[in-house]
Amino acid sequence: MPGPQHDYDLTTLAARAGEEARPNLSTPLAEPIYQSTVYAYPDLDALERAMSGEEPSSFYYRNGTPNAATLERALAGLEGTEAALVAGSGMAAISAALLGVLRAGDHVVADARVYGVTYALLAEEFPRLGIAVTFVDACDPGEVEAAFRPETRVLHVESLTNPLMTVPDVPALARLAHERGAILSVDNTFASPAVFRPALHGADLVTHSVSKYLSGHSTAFGGVACGRADLIASARTRLLRLGGTMGAFDAWMTLQGLKTLGLRMRAHSGNAQAVADVLANHPRVRAVYHPGLSDHPQFHRAMELYPNGFGGMLSADIEDAPAFVRALAGRIPLAPSLADVVSTLSWPWGTSHRALPEAERRRLGITPNLLRLSIGIEDIGDLLGDIEGALEAEGRKFG
Repeated sequence: MPGPQHDYDLTTLAARAGEEARPNLSTPLAEPIYQSTVYAYPDLDALERAMSGEEPSSFYYRNGTPNAATLERALAGLEGTEAALVAGSGMAAISAALLGVLRAGDHVVADARVYGVTYALLAEEFPRLGIAVTFVDACDPGEVEAAFRPETRVLHVESLTNPLMTVPDVPALARLAHERGAILSVDNTFASPAVFRPALHGADLVTHSVSKYLSGHSTAFGGVACGRADLIASARTRLLRLGGTMGAFDAWMTLQGLKTLGLRMRAHSGNAQAVADVLANHPRVRAVYHPGLSDHPQFHRAMELYPNGFGGMLSADIEDAPAFVRALAGRIPLAPSLADVVSTLSWPWGTSHRALPEAERRRLGITPNLLRLSIGIEDIGDLLGDIEGALEAEGRKFG
């Protein structure tokens, strides 16, 4: 039997500092951060139960942390799915989720308007693995149906597309995919489960970049795939082998942001609608892309699927985009991401969709003067003052 702690050498005491159990009647209101990379077991039987999955347990950081497990339970609950898997980035989550379904010889049908790096994954990386991909306009049912083959296993779309805010008919696409023996995968990053839950409309896999609305403050990085338990189990195997683990601190920070998701999304949605209305009526704005505008091509579908708003995203074709960006300097920053509580601007031509060939960008409507606006939760009067002031400054340049 080992002696009392005070009998040990100082080097032993220092190495074991804090390891003793601390029974306590209370529990922390906020989940602690579990930063340990490995966990100890009392005996071989306990280790075997953990490794076999017989009992839930953390054993090694790459396999997941208690913070990641808590976040997975929370996100599965929010999306209304059986299970969830968090990953080190949104692209890691999408890659693991799709590779959990696909193998060489399979075929994917995907919306051509997906995020630029997703497009590159599908167009360049998947063919190297023997997986064929056909890009379509997901808002054209006939084109989607015609693209299906006997070997099609996945139909992949975004609930609200980046950056032109088209609105695919997720329920109809789910029915089509299932009739053809395929699954529907939906990237729900632009919407968040606070305004749309694809799984409740038939989607089999739902993915997010958690650094956007789920965390909401530009402080956490990662991705998540939610869906049927069998699909998530297969995705988890792929992720473990590829090493795309989410860090404990990122999981913990995402949980903190998640607590205010519903409140934030109401503010994001209301502010974005107000900004879209103003931009749509300004002479120096050539086009505005937002589902809440009555001239949006999927306006009626959007109103049916998104009764509680559309989130904070919109895009606009500005007469002189560089001048508009300069006029907003110091008020609304130019930043190549989205969904912070503060409003930001992005330039899809040179950032999110840079990987697409120029001809494809132009074909999709992504031009050098297109700006993507991520509208935050600031006072709407202040936001509109900043934006209208920048447009007036741009106008004076040509006056």
